[in-house]
Amino acid sequence: MSETKQWLIESASPALVGVVGAGIMGAGIAQVAAQAGHQVLLADMREGAAAAAVVQIGKALDMLVSKGRMAAPDRDALLGRIVPVGATAELKDAALVIEVIVEKLEPKQQLLRELDALLAEGAIIATNTSSISVTALANGMSNPRRLVGMHFFNPVPVMKLVEVVSGAETDAGVAQLIFELGRRWGKTPVHARSTPGFIVNRIARPYYAEALALLQEQAGEPLQIDRALRGAGFRMGPCELMDLIGHDTNYLVTQSVFDANYGDKRFQPSLVQKALVDGGRLGRKVGKGFYTGLPAASAKLEATAAVLAPLSVAGCSPLALRLAGFLQHKGLPFIHAESAEWEGLGVGNLQVHLSRGRSAAQLASMLNHPELAVMDWPLAPEHADGLALAFAPKASAQARKQVDDVWHALGWEPLLLRDVPGLAVARTVAMLINEGCDAVWQGVCDADAADLGVKLGLNYPAGPFEWLELVGAEPVVALLDGMFAAYRSERYRVSPLLQQRRWAA
Repeated sequence: MSETKQWLIESASPALVGVVGAGIMGAGIAQVAAQAGHQVLLADMREGAAAAAVVQIGKALDMLVSKGRMAAPDRDALLGRIVPVGATAELKDAALVIEVIVEKLEPKQQLLRELDALLAEGAIIATNTSSISVTALANGMSNPRRLVGMHFFNPVPVMKLVEVVSGAETDAGVAQLIFELGRRWGKTPVHARSTPGFIVNRIARPYYAEALALLQEQAGEPLQIDRALRGAGFRMGPCELMDLIGHDTNYLVTQSVFDANYGDKRFQPSLVQKALVDGGRLGRKVGKGFYTGLPAASAKLEATAAVLAPLSVAGCSPLALRLAGFLQHKGLPFIHAESAEWEGLGVGNLQVHLSRGRSAAQLASMLNHPELAVMDWPLAPEHADGLALAFAPKASAQARKQVDDVWHALGWEPLLLRDVPGLAVARTVAMLINEGCDAVWQGVCDADAADLGVKLGLNYPAGPFEWLELVGAEPVVALLDGMFAAYRSERYRVSPLLQQRRWAA
């Protein structure tokens, strides 16, 4: 396909690109292709839909012109390169056609077979599917080697990530060509193998699933869980994010990934979310979900002065060292007991253990030390306005008050959760790391693609392998093992790649 490659990649004569489907995603893809200099034919079988989409693109570009982010002549030239058409037959000369129609297997297969018969031998066909197997979509095409996934994220002109998805028969050269084209269009492409959820929708599942599990166990309120995760650097907490996405949409994606993985417990849908869907509490689009309207904003607490109990930091793991550094930054005196047999924060006689997947009650019993609590992972302590913790049943009122004083001295709201294994941040991030490791272990993508995918596709503060580097493999494996022991569920089984990382450390 060298001739096609020349058409697609060389800026001297950008190829003719066809886009089928003039919805929000299709219009966004057409805009990005035209901005890169391509002539674009935007097709839609609904009468007037393609022309209406071009009008909407023009309005979006007018906003950029009014803000000084685009010159008026550039806007006019870009719009002039997008031509609305009403029939796929008009795309016969395109070097690349991207389908962006309804997310259902049969209609997509029918269109792809039609395009396969229509287009020249050297043309490439791409699908913007977010969840359907590219291998299944290629079934019935006479030349399935030229079909590749080109999964953009909404809004397309803004979001940088493109998942380049190879089915079982996708030609490696075709996938690489589309990868290079994505770069030329100003995107950050990542290679992925066609498996359920690809990279982003697969690795993202624990972010929602662990929050829903906490709610089902009545471990805390949505606002507490959201504050805990925002305190770890996430832009939105999982509950408010599900409200924004829409619980019907989020539930269907989860159900799809669960079914495609033959009922793997890691992807099991939640009764909590099903109840919201059944009750019509679909999120912001109907004004009610976990929250009625928008969640109340929380402000960063100012550190408060108090007479604090003697402080110590136990252990020398990366998280213990991060905790010690934060105490030092806040000017709080402490002793660093690097050789201690546990890890966390000592507050007087109370041991506040960094979570390793065991409840405070279990640890207090094991260690015969009733003055005990567990704390969440302080991944971004300087930005957090709250940090989750849970106390053992016999922890004294005095010890609880001492911890409350320390938390406020550090600028944190004490987010008191039910004494469940893993708390909020620790179990969520550990599961994101584990899922990223499994994706790499199973050949879905490489580690760099996993990190880029979740950062650019989901706006997470770090990727799974960046978190793994920050926390270390041993604490992650220990936490997951503790969760598995508590729940006896395959959901928390450790990825073989993560085990290898721990053994190699």
